[in-house]
Amino acid sequence: MAGHHGIVSRFAGGSGLRKRLIQYRVLYFMLLPGIVYFIIFHYIPMYGVTLAFKDFIIKEGILGSPWVGSKHFEKAFTDPSFYQILKNTLLISIYKLIFGFPVPIIFAILVNEVSSLRFRKAVQTASYLPHFISWVVMGGIFIMIFSFDGPINELIKLFGGNPVLFMADERYFRSLLVITDIFKGFGWGSIIYFAAISGIDPQLYEAAVIDGAGRWKRTTMITLPMLVPVMAIMLILSMSNILDAGFDQIFNMYNPSVLNVSDIIDTYVYRKGLVEMQYSYSSAVGLFKSVIALILVLVVNRIVRTVGGREYALW
Repeated sequence: MAGHHGIVSRFAGGSGLRKRLIQYRVLYFMLLPGIVYFIIFHYIPMYGVTLAFKDFIIKEGILGSPWVGSKHFEKAFTDPSFYQILKNTLLISIYKLIFGFPVPIIFAILVNEVSSLRFRKAVQTASYLPHFISWVVMGGIFIMIFSFDGPINELIKLFGGNPVLFMADERYFRSLLVITDIFKGFGWGSIIYFAAISGIDPQLYEAAVIDGAGRWKRTTMITLPMLVPVMAIMLILSMSNILDAGFDQIFNMYNPSVLNVSDIIDTYVYRKGLVEMQYSYSSAVGLFKSVIALILVLVVNRIVRTVGGREYALW
């Protein structure tokens, strides 16, 4: 009898799933290109992860190359330079998270308070533009701005100071990476917060005005609490990039003078894999990075769900 009820429930569940598929077929069809993209470019290439456990021989291919187990992981963990690279990656990523995460939120709240719709749209559009400029171009612009004869040093000399080699000084380079990354991405990152703010019930603000609440009170008591679920989800997603300090940015801006503080896992993998052709070793380092990122996402999602509740977590 129990088996009979199990079979019935499975058929009922299948019928419910089929009904939902039919009911929301247009939405699922719109989702299809994204699913195909991830399957082709993210899931199918995952078979290449086996390189991390092999000594890759080009003429033998991935499948024909001999297995070596954890040899390449042991090589990475016994390499002193690997820990310096890991430290650089974590420091740059954490700095970007700490100083960069609040900027889109603050920007969205401030622009939302502007009464002129035309001015608000102009500011939003201007803030989005840097996102669409590649780091090849942006890196060149920032290198010129912070160069020895650039406008920043010209301003320093104007006030009687001595010019500084910002791009070749280890004391300033990480700060420049954080500042330029925030400048390029804060406008684009604020879009989701603009959408969340526009979804807040206007009656809440109207009631607050009637009660005598000013702009600051309305922001702290209504806007920010309503943004907390979005902020929590964005924080969880940001944790997946904690070991992704920004390859495009650093590759286009760093130089041998600052390599000690700017060499990250991605640039290290690029050098070992494509320049030195140590494909298996670079795959092992890349796999290590991906596993750590997955663990961080799971842990942070669990913490957020425990502290804030299920509605604040991804799952």
